[in-house]
Amino acid sequence: MTADLSQIVKAYDVRGVVPDQWDEALAELFGAAFVQVTAAEAIVVGHDMRPSSPGLSGAFARGAAARGADVTLIGLCSTDQLYFASGKFDLPGAMFTASHNPAQYNGIKMCRAGAAPVGQDTGLADIRALVESWSGQGAPEPAAERGTVTERDTLTDYAAHLLSLVDLSAMRPLKVVVDAGNGMGGHTVPTVFTSLPVTLVPMYFELDGTFPNHEANPLDPANIVDLQARVRSEGADLGIAFDGDADRCFVVDERGEGVSPSAITALVAARELAKHPGGTVIHNLITSWSVPEVVRENGGTPARTRVGHSFIKQEMARTGAIFGGEHSAHYYFRDFWNADTGMLAALHVLAALGGQDGTLSELVAQYDRYAGSGEINSTVEHQAGRTAAVREAFEPREGVTIDELDGLTVTAADWWFNLRPSNTEPLLRLNVEARDEATMAKIRDEVLTLVRATA
Repeated sequence: MTADLSQIVKAYDVRGVVPDQWDEALAELFGAAFVQVTAAEAIVVGHDMRPSSPGLSGAFARGAAARGADVTLIGLCSTDQLYFASGKFDLPGAMFTASHNPAQYNGIKMCRAGAAPVGQDTGLADIRALVESWSGQGAPEPAAERGTVTERDTLTDYAAHLLSLVDLSAMRPLKVVVDAGNGMGGHTVPTVFTSLPVTLVPMYFELDGTFPNHEANPLDPANIVDLQARVRSEGADLGIAFDGDADRCFVVDERGEGVSPSAITALVAARELAKHPGGTVIHNLITSWSVPEVVRENGGTPARTRVGHSFIKQEMARTGAIFGGEHSAHYYFRDFWNADTGMLAALHVLAALGGQDGTLSELVAQYDRYAGSGEINSTVEHQAGRTAAVREAFEPREGVTIDELDGLTVTAADWWFNLRPSNTEPLLRLNVEARDEATMAKIRDEVLTLVRATA
């Protein structure tokens, strides 16, 4: 029976419930298809701490080897550690993770050599077609010469590479609370931080894909409550939270207050522009106005793009950008093969804070200039109709500009908002920013009233 992969092959990755939606038999076919589509002679494969990850990644490796590719298994790793291996060895790679999804989920993030993304338009649709075909007709004949499967540890090399990209020599001692959320940060942080003048206070470093303490998604305020309390009780200089596969990081200041990812984007952009004067910095359209302002103030060129890592990475490659940031706390670096790495962003924050005497809240104040709503989701059956109603309400107003690069963006002199549909759920996502809190709240409430109208 031909497998229906429509529910698990997403825009950028494979993700679904194990074993209900996919299993090791399908993982083996994905491995074979990945090798065929990429024409790879060798690949690298890693996995997170989920109970199903070792079995699924092993099956993927068998399928790849059967098609003649040599497979290097790097075992437990963060997603950015897999990107490191793909870039360092110049090999296509596959990472088994479902990031912050619940324990019963798993997935595959795939990339070409040099950590170049594999999405629907860059190979994922072809991989899906092959797997569907083979699931109904039987797997292809093995290659004449089967590939080898070997193991290699890359954690020490990964840490050394990241530390080589940030000057931490002038850093004063800091007390840092890190919440790994029982995810892969518990694997990477001890090795990366070992040589730093840091008193590390670890939280939930035990690798546990059932996430017994909280969901490993630091963008949800409920999931950083423990970190905020611990930063305050420890009198720490800052807190850092990683998501399940540790490719995103979220920062908490010395007061236990969350630092906007837009402020982190601006801070890191200023530091990267000091290393690469005149460079281009990519930001998605829901980052703060402060990001392009800081980029210009530091002699760089800001470039605006749609939300989503494939768009960021494409623009990074096309423009030769030195850095890219998203409000979802993904941070991309040219020095890291245009891939995203929360750990490198965290090291920049440590270097910036440790290189001066002030607090983190004082440091980031210069980058956090406006009042933002954060992302607000509304369950909406008719997304296009509600979006049209919002456009009709705002378009006639004087001084308003509208663009549809990604959803609907409405901009005025003192505020802007973006309203865009989810690709996978019946949701509309709203982000609002204004020069003051009262204006932001007024625009936010007006748009939400239109979005959530029942008529």
